[in-house]
Amino acid sequence: MFIILLRFSGNKSQASQFMDGHKNWIKRGFDDGIFVLSGSLQPKSGGAVVAHNTSLSQLQERVNDDPFVAQNIVSAEIIEISASQTDELLAFLMG
Repeated sequence: MFIILLRFSGNKSQASQFMDGHKNWIKRGFDDGIFVLSGSLQPKSGGAVVAHNTSLSQLQERVNDDPFVAQNIVSAEIIEISASQTDELLAFLMG
């Protein structure tokens, strides 16, 4: 399982120009069964995504395809978690 932190960079003011592409990138991640949660970092400092069903190298390629990353609107940090315990509602993440 992975957490992707997308923190705004110096080009934050250009976010609106690439918002549609970023939203499509997120939708693709959900449609592909890779993303299981996305949302905003508060207070308005960027976003975060929880991902699974992928390798670190595949996820890095996917993150690089985000228009926000490509245009340096956000910097991306991928954190890998080797889960050892979960609530039964999240048991699918253990696979």
